[in-house]
Amino acid sequence: MTKERLRLELQECLLEISAEAKSEKSKKACRNLISTKQFQDASVIMIFLSLPHEVDTTEIVLHAWQMDKIVAAPKVSWQQKHMIPVRIDTLDTGFSTAVAGLRNPIKGLPVPEQEIDLVITPALGYDREGNRLGRGGSYYDRFFANEKLKAPRCGLAFAEQLIDSIPVTERDEPVDFLVTDEEIIYFNNNKRQGE
Repeated sequence: MTKERLRLELQECLLEISAEAKSEKSKKACRNLISTKQFQDASVIMIFLSLPHEVDTTEIVLHAWQMDKIVAAPKVSWQQKHMIPVRIDTLDTGFSTAVAGLRNPIKGLPVPEQEIDLVITPALGYDREGNRLGRGGSYYDRFFANEKLKAPRCGLAFAEQLIDSIPVTERDEPVDFLVTDEEIIYFNNNKRQGE
């Protein structure tokens, strides 16, 4: 199956999850992620700001601040087709709503890639090899290809987003582990896990 077809199927699948179920599943997924050694040990985390149909990451961000962690969010440059991690200290103000409802930080100090201890990434789908299917812009693939970034990459998704197989190219960058509302799966893609 092509990536385009898979994207459509996964988007439809996400739209079928009720708001109530999404809220409950988000809480479970967030708690699972917070329980990981990678999250507990991280001083600096980079996390996506959720779109309406994605796992709501608010609980993770609030928990990170309670633990005195630095939280960075991706600031997307649509013209240059890349992302810069910038520090955020609130979820209430300082964002523009850009393409497809994505909240983009307006300001914030850039966080050097080498200082990030954990990257929590979204996707439309994942498979049991750690491959991720994004939205087609390759922003995270380019970000993950940065040699300065040594942090483990964590996919965060609903259980419905875990599928049998995702077609990959040599430019597609996998995640090191996946957290859903039902399970935590570690992959053997490399040794960044800090285990």
